[in-house]
Amino acid sequence: MNARVISEKALEQGEGIMRLAPTWVPRSFCRPGRRIKLHPDDYYVLGLKRGGIDERWLASTTRADNGPGTPEDEGLSYVVADAEGKERVLLAEAVECLRGGIVGDQLWERHGKWPMYSKFFDNLGPLPHHVHHRDEHAKRVGQKGKPEMYFFPSQLNNHLGEFPFTFFGFNPETTKDEVRECLQGFAKGDNQLLDLSRCYKLTLDTGWDVPPGVLHAPGSLCTYEPQFASDVYAMYQSVLYGGQCVPQELLWKDAPKEAINDFDYLIEVIDWELNVDPDFHKHRFMAPRPARDTSAMQAEGYIEEWICYKCEQASAKRLTVLPGRTVTIRDSAAYGFIMLQGRGKCGRWDIESPMLIRHGQLTHDEFFVTEAAAKRGVTITNPSATDPIVMLKHFAENPELEMR
Repeated sequence: MNARVISEKALEQGEGIMRLAPTWVPRSFCRPGRRIKLHPDDYYVLGLKRGGIDERWLASTTRADNGPGTPEDEGLSYVVADAEGKERVLLAEAVECLRGGIVGDQLWERHGKWPMYSKFFDNLGPLPHHVHHRDEHAKRVGQKGKPEMYFFPSQLNNHLGEFPFTFFGFNPETTKDEVRECLQGFAKGDNQLLDLSRCYKLTLDTGWDVPPGVLHAPGSLCTYEPQFASDVYAMYQSVLYGGQCVPQELLWKDAPKEAINDFDYLIEVIDWELNVDPDFHKHRFMAPRPARDTSAMQAEGYIEEWICYKCEQASAKRLTVLPGRTVTIRDSAAYGFIMLQGRGKCGRWDIESPMLIRHGQLTHDEFFVTEAAAKRGVTITNPSATDPIVMLKHFAENPELEMR
């Protein structure tokens, strides 16, 4: 069957809710934290050269940029139209075929695609201080700028890793000359870039907004990351906590050829005012906020909170359906969702949060809800007498943010 036929079948059988297969992504420069429910034998199933699997991408139409040898579909989500997974189509192809029938007419007209994805990022230690480019710099290498947000689900953090702290930006008194000097020393050893930065303790079930152009060295919590559909970045720190070295080519990743070895260009990529903001925590930290009146939601059998809400291009909610309740939840935009806890029904689908997943195995924990289905309302039943259903819902542009 061709892509359109499979897409239409998947859309019809789920009444606008499409089942997605798990999408696993390795990173050669990372060490898996082993909290994303992948079987312990499978974290290096793609081979040592590819690196350990420490990411699961969600509702993705964005290919992972992992250099030479990366499979063409790495990072891309598949829609599954049969129980065995033999009838499947890339979510990107389904969107291209059905357009507004999946993402909504306005979103399709603005972007011509599903313009975001989310992921679970699960690294044992911290990442280097790095930056995601703004549009003006990303377009020089054929990409888009990348805003992203972080949320730290307690369900996926049974241990906190080696360094549950994140560095953001620079100290307010930092100068560009100081940063340039650090970057020029990248190949000589530890370039001491973190000496210029501020570190924040990470708190479970809270999050951060990270606009493009902001330097950040993510800590070791397993992180849910809604973001714009791009994989553009550059690593500015040379030696990590614990002594792990960063390849120098990652300093120049996504720099145009004419800018390689131009340290002034690396400074230009930085959004300086955001990085030295003395009120960075006030402007970028996110605690959950109720989506509606809390008492009214509890009376109806659920609690829904905005968890990522400071970015227009991508946002996220956490939905909790209380034990023994059936609810119908309406949203104003299409979204993907991933189960964190519990089991039950969502429309026609069985939904559940698995304990352990083999690489290549299908699950019933990830789905995509079309705009029409979201506006019509999604009915969720929780049959448990004790265990809540908890799911995370990732949106692209959601008009509800304006009313928050």
